[in-house]
Amino acid sequence: MILITGATAHFGRETAEVLAASGEPVRALSRTPEKAGLPEGVEVVRGDLTDGASLRPALAGVEAVFLVLPYGLDPSVLLKEAAAAGVRRAVFLSSGAVVDGAAEQADVIADYHARVEQAVVDAGFRWTFLRLMFPAINTLSFAMQLGGSDTVRAPYARAAASLVHERDVADAAAAVLTGSGHAGQTYRLDGAQFLTQAEQVRVLGDVLGRDLAFEELDDVPVREQMSAFMEPAFVNALFDLMAATVGNDAPLDDAITRLTGHPARGYAEWVADHRADFS
Repeated sequence: MILITGATAHFGRETAEVLAASGEPVRALSRTPEKAGLPEGVEVVRGDLTDGASLRPALAGVEAVFLVLPYGLDPSVLLKEAAAAGVRRAVFLSSGAVVDGAAEQADVIADYHARVEQAVVDAGFRWTFLRLMFPAINTLSFAMQLGGSDTVRAPYARAAASLVHERDVADAAAAVLTGSGHAGQTYRLDGAQFLTQAEQVRVLGDVLGRDLAFEELDDVPVREQMSAFMEPAFVNALFDLMAATVGNDAPLDDAITRLTGHPARGYAEWVADHRADFS
Protein backbone atom coordinates (compact mmCIF):
# COMPACT_ATOMS: atom_id res chain seq x y z
CA MET A 1 0.00 0.00 0.00
CA ILE A 2 1.19 3.50 -0.91
CA LEU A 3 0.02 6.48 1.14
CA ILE A 4 -0.08 9.94 -0.43
CA THR A 5 -0.21 13.12 1.63
CA GLY A 6 -1.46 16.29 -0.01
CA ALA A 7 -3.58 13.98 -2.13
CA THR A 8 -6.20 16.58 -3.02
CA ALA A 9 -3.65 19.12 -4.28
CA HIS A 10 -2.27 19.01 -7.82
CA PHE A 11 0.77 16.75 -7.46
CA GLY A 12 -0.70 14.36 -4.91
CA ARG A 13 -3.97 14.05 -6.84
CA GLU A 14 -2.23 13.36 -10.15
CA THR A 15 0.04 10.76 -8.53
CA ALA A 16 -2.93 9.00 -6.93
CA GLU A 17 -4.63 8.88 -10.33
CA VAL A 18 -1.54 7.44 -12.05
CA LEU A 19 -1.04 4.77 -9.40
CA ALA A 20 -4.71 3.79 -9.35
CA ALA A 21 -4.82 3.56 -13.14
CA SER A 22 -1.91 1.11 -13.07
CA GLY A 23 -3.62 -1.04 -10.45
CA GLU A 24 -1.37 -0.11 -7.52
CA PRO A 25 -3.01 -0.08 -4.08
CA VAL A 26 -3.04 3.59 -3.12
CA ARG A 27 -4.45 5.43 -0.13
CA ALA A 28 -5.01 9.18 -0.04
CA LEU A 29 -4.83 11.19 3.17
CA SER A 30 -7.33 14.03 3.53
CA ARG A 31 -8.79 16.07 6.36
CA THR A 32 -12.09 16.09 4.43
CA PRO A 33 -12.42 12.77 2.57
CA GLU A 34 -15.98 13.57 1.55
CA LYS A 35 -14.65 16.42 -0.61
CA ALA A 36 -11.64 14.60 -2.09
CA GLY A 37 -13.23 13.68 -5.41
CA LEU A 38 -10.54 11.10 -6.22
CA PRO A 39 -11.17 8.34 -8.77
CA GLU A 40 -12.35 4.83 -8.06
CA GLY A 41 -9.48 2.67 -6.90
CA VAL A 42 -8.09 5.30 -4.53
CA GLU A 43 -8.87 4.65 -0.87
CA VAL A 44 -9.46 8.01 0.80
CA VAL A 45 -8.90 8.16 4.56
CA ARG A 46 -9.30 10.92 7.09
CA GLY A 47 -6.17 12.24 8.77
CA ASP A 48 -4.36 15.35 9.93
CA LEU A 49 -0.59 15.61 9.49
CA THR A 50 -0.27 17.29 12.89
CA ASP A 51 -2.38 14.70 14.77
CA GLY A 52 -0.58 11.43 15.34
CA ALA A 53 -3.66 9.53 16.51
CA SER A 54 -5.50 10.38 13.29
CA LEU A 55 -2.59 9.11 11.19
CA ARG A 56 -2.31 5.62 12.69
CA PRO A 57 -5.27 4.05 10.85
CA ALA A 58 -4.11 5.67 7.61
CA LEU A 59 -0.61 4.19 7.99
CA ALA A 60 -1.74 0.63 8.70
CA GLY A 61 -0.26 -1.71 6.13
CA VAL A 62 1.56 1.08 4.28
CA GLU A 63 4.93 0.25 2.75
CA ALA A 64 5.72 3.58 1.07
CA VAL A 65 4.62 7.16 1.55
CA PHE A 66 4.70 10.04 -0.94
CA LEU A 67 5.18 13.30 0.93
CA VAL A 68 3.55 16.30 -0.72
CA LEU A 69 3.68 18.95 1.98
CA PRO A 70 2.48 22.54 2.18
CA TYR A 71 5.39 24.93 2.65
CA GLY A 72 6.27 25.36 6.31
CA LEU A 73 4.47 22.31 7.68
CA ASP A 74 6.44 20.41 10.33
CA PRO A 75 6.52 16.74 9.19
CA SER A 76 7.87 15.36 12.47
CA VAL A 77 4.55 13.88 13.65
CA LEU A 78 3.97 12.12 10.34
CA LEU A 79 7.53 10.80 10.15
CA LYS A 80 7.41 9.49 13.72
CA GLU A 81 4.10 7.71 13.15
CA ALA A 82 5.19 6.34 9.77
CA ALA A 83 8.38 4.89 11.24
CA ALA A 84 6.45 3.35 14.13
CA ALA A 85 3.97 1.83 11.65
CA GLY A 86 6.78 0.09 9.77
CA VAL A 87 6.75 2.24 6.63
CA ARG A 88 9.95 1.45 4.76
CA ARG A 89 10.09 3.94 1.90
CA ALA A 90 9.56 7.69 1.73
CA VAL A 91 9.53 9.81 -1.42
CA PHE A 92 9.52 13.55 -0.80
CA LEU A 93 8.55 16.18 -3.38
CA SER A 94 11.23 18.72 -2.53
CA SER A 95 12.50 21.96 -4.06
CA GLY A 96 15.10 22.46 -6.75
CA ALA A 97 16.38 25.37 -4.67
CA VAL A 98 18.07 22.95 -2.24
CA VAL A 99 21.86 22.84 -2.59
CA ASP A 100 23.53 19.63 -1.46
CA GLY A 101 26.26 20.02 1.12
CA ALA A 102 25.58 23.71 1.76
CA ALA A 103 26.40 24.79 5.30
CA GLU A 104 23.53 27.25 4.98
CA GLN A 105 20.83 27.28 2.33
CA ALA A 106 20.33 30.44 0.29
CA ASP A 107 16.76 31.24 1.31
CA VAL A 108 13.79 30.13 3.37
CA ILE A 109 12.37 27.95 0.59
CA ALA A 110 15.58 25.98 0.22
CA ASP A 111 16.10 25.88 3.98
CA TYR A 112 12.66 24.44 4.69
CA HIS A 113 12.95 21.70 2.09
CA ALA A 114 16.51 20.85 3.11
CA ARG A 115 15.37 20.44 6.71
CA VAL A 116 12.53 18.13 5.67
CA GLU A 117 14.94 16.09 3.55
CA GLN A 118 17.26 15.69 6.53
CA ALA A 119 14.34 14.72 8.78
CA VAL A 120 13.34 11.99 6.31
CA VAL A 121 16.91 10.67 6.25
CA ASP A 122 17.20 10.78 10.03
CA ALA A 123 13.92 8.86 10.41
CA GLY A 124 15.60 5.86 8.77
CA PHE A 125 13.47 5.43 5.66
CA ARG A 126 14.73 4.28 2.29
CA TRP A 127 14.39 7.76 0.86
CA THR A 128 14.18 9.37 -2.56
CA PHE A 129 13.90 13.10 -3.23
CA LEU A 130 12.24 14.63 -6.28
CA ARG A 131 13.38 18.24 -6.54
CA LEU A 132 11.06 20.50 -8.50
CA MET A 133 11.85 24.13 -9.18
CA PHE A 134 9.25 25.50 -11.61
CA PRO A 135 5.91 23.69 -11.81
CA ALA A 136 3.84 24.80 -14.79
CA ILE A 137 0.81 25.05 -12.51
CA ASN A 138 2.32 28.25 -11.07
CA THR A 139 1.51 30.05 -14.31
CA LEU A 140 -2.17 29.83 -13.44
CA SER A 141 -1.40 33.19 -11.83
CA PHE A 142 -1.48 34.57 -15.39
CA ALA A 143 -5.11 33.46 -15.70
CA MET A 144 -6.16 35.92 -13.00
CA GLN A 145 -4.95 38.80 -15.17
CA LEU A 146 -6.07 37.39 -18.50
CA GLY A 147 -9.68 37.15 -17.35
CA GLY A 148 -10.17 40.81 -18.15
CA SER A 149 -7.13 41.77 -20.20
CA ASP A 150 -4.80 40.54 -22.93
CA THR A 151 -1.71 41.68 -21.03
CA VAL A 152 0.23 39.93 -18.28
CA ARG A 153 2.03 42.38 -16.02
CA ALA A 154 4.83 41.02 -13.83
CA PRO A 155 8.51 41.51 -12.98
CA TYR A 156 11.31 39.70 -14.81
CA ALA A 157 10.23 39.31 -18.42
CA ARG A 158 13.48 37.43 -19.12
CA ALA A 159 13.32 35.10 -16.10
CA ALA A 160 13.60 31.61 -17.59
CA ALA A 161 11.99 28.43 -16.29
CA SER A 162 11.78 24.82 -17.46
CA LEU A 163 8.11 24.45 -16.59
CA VAL A 164 7.09 20.95 -15.49
CA HIS A 165 3.66 19.46 -16.17
CA GLU A 166 2.13 18.03 -13.00
CA ARG A 167 1.44 14.78 -14.87
CA ASP A 168 5.19 14.38 -15.41
CA VAL A 169 5.75 14.85 -11.68
CA ALA A 170 3.11 12.20 -11.04
CA ASP A 171 4.62 9.78 -13.56
CA ALA A 172 8.06 10.25 -12.01
CA ALA A 173 6.74 9.82 -8.47
CA ALA A 174 4.83 6.67 -9.44
CA ALA A 175 7.92 5.21 -11.08
CA VAL A 176 10.01 5.82 -7.96
CA LEU A 177 7.32 4.58 -5.58
CA THR A 178 6.82 1.31 -7.46
CA GLY A 179 10.27 0.69 -8.92
CA SER A 180 13.62 -0.41 -7.53
CA GLY A 181 17.04 1.18 -7.39
CA HIS A 182 15.86 4.60 -6.24
CA ALA A 183 16.78 4.45 -2.56
CA GLY A 184 19.20 7.21 -1.62
CA GLN A 185 18.72 9.00 -4.95
CA THR A 186 17.88 12.63 -5.67
CA TYR A 187 16.30 13.56 -9.00
CA ARG A 188 15.91 17.07 -10.38
CA LEU A 189 12.72 17.42 -12.39
CA ASP A 190 13.06 19.73 -15.38
CA GLY A 191 10.61 20.41 -18.15
CA ALA A 192 11.08 20.16 -21.91
CA GLN A 193 12.77 23.54 -22.43
CA PHE A 194 13.57 26.87 -20.81
CA LEU A 195 11.08 29.63 -21.56
CA THR A 196 11.25 33.21 -20.35
CA GLN A 197 8.10 34.65 -18.84
CA ALA A 198 7.56 36.69 -21.99
CA GLU A 199 7.88 33.50 -24.06
CA GLN A 200 5.46 31.69 -21.76
CA VAL A 201 2.84 34.35 -22.48
CA ARG A 202 3.46 33.99 -26.22
CA VAL A 203 2.88 30.23 -25.94
CA LEU A 204 -0.30 30.92 -24.00
CA GLY A 205 -1.49 33.21 -26.76
CA ASP A 206 -0.66 30.70 -29.50
CA VAL A 207 -2.53 27.85 -27.81
CA LEU A 208 -5.49 29.95 -26.67
CA GLY A 209 -5.79 31.82 -29.97
CA ARG A 210 -5.35 35.20 -28.31
CA ASP A 211 -3.01 38.11 -29.04
CA LEU A 212 -1.32 38.36 -25.64
CA ALA A 213 1.44 40.66 -24.43
CA PHE A 214 3.81 40.78 -21.48
CA GLU A 215 4.46 44.06 -19.69
CA GLU A 216 7.44 44.09 -17.33
CA LEU A 217 6.99 45.70 -13.92
CA ASP A 218 9.50 46.94 -11.37
CA ASP A 219 9.86 44.14 -8.85
CA VAL A 220 10.13 46.33 -5.72
CA PRO A 221 6.48 47.47 -5.43
CA VAL A 222 5.28 43.99 -6.41
CA ARG A 223 7.36 42.43 -3.64
CA GLU A 224 5.92 44.95 -1.17
CA GLN A 225 2.37 44.30 -2.33
CA MET A 226 2.69 40.51 -2.05
CA SER A 227 4.44 40.77 1.33
CA ALA A 228 1.30 42.34 2.75
CA PHE A 229 -0.46 38.95 2.66
CA MET A 230 2.45 36.46 2.40
CA GLU A 231 5.58 35.87 4.47
CA PRO A 232 8.06 38.54 3.24
CA ALA A 233 11.02 36.16 3.41
CA PHE A 234 9.13 33.68 1.22
CA VAL A 235 8.18 36.38 -1.30
CA ASN A 236 11.76 37.62 -1.50
CA ALA A 237 13.08 34.08 -1.90
CA LEU A 238 10.64 33.41 -4.72
CA PHE A 239 11.50 36.63 -6.55
CA ASP A 240 15.23 36.16 -6.02
CA LEU A 241 15.01 32.68 -7.53
CA MET A 242 13.29 34.16 -10.57
CA ALA A 243 15.83 36.98 -10.87
CA ALA A 244 18.68 34.46 -10.79
CA THR A 245 17.30 32.73 -13.89
CA VAL A 246 17.60 35.75 -16.17
CA GLY A 247 19.96 34.68 -18.94
CA ASN A 248 19.94 31.10 -17.67
CA ASP A 249 21.50 28.61 -20.07
CA ALA A 250 21.98 25.71 -17.65
CA PRO A 251 21.57 22.21 -19.11
CA LEU A 252 18.24 20.50 -18.58
CA ASP A 253 18.16 17.35 -16.48
CA ASP A 254 16.59 14.37 -18.23
CA ALA A 255 15.42 12.69 -15.01
CA ILE A 256 11.79 12.66 -16.16
CA THR A 257 12.73 10.74 -19.29
CA ARG A 258 14.96 8.35 -17.35
CA LEU A 259 12.31 7.66 -14.72
CA THR A 260 9.21 7.50 -16.89
CA GLY A 261 10.44 6.37 -20.30
CA HIS A 262 8.91 9.39 -22.05
CA PRO A 263 10.19 12.94 -22.58
CA ALA A 264 8.92 15.78 -20.43
CA ARG A 265 5.74 17.36 -21.74
CA GLY A 266 6.07 20.84 -23.22
CA TYR A 267 4.43 23.98 -21.92
CA ALA A 268 2.09 24.18 -24.90
CA GLU A 269 0.68 20.77 -23.96
CA TRP A 270 0.18 21.95 -20.39
CA VAL A 271 -1.69 25.04 -21.61
CA ALA A 272 -3.90 22.89 -23.83
CA ASP A 273 -4.68 20.63 -20.86
CA HIS A 274 -5.63 23.70 -18.81
CA ARG A 275 -7.45 25.65 -21.50
CA ALA A 276 -10.58 25.87 -19.34
CA ASP A 277 -8.61 27.62 -16.57
CA PHE A 278 -7.83 30.48 -18.98
CA SER A 279 -11.29 30.81 -20.49
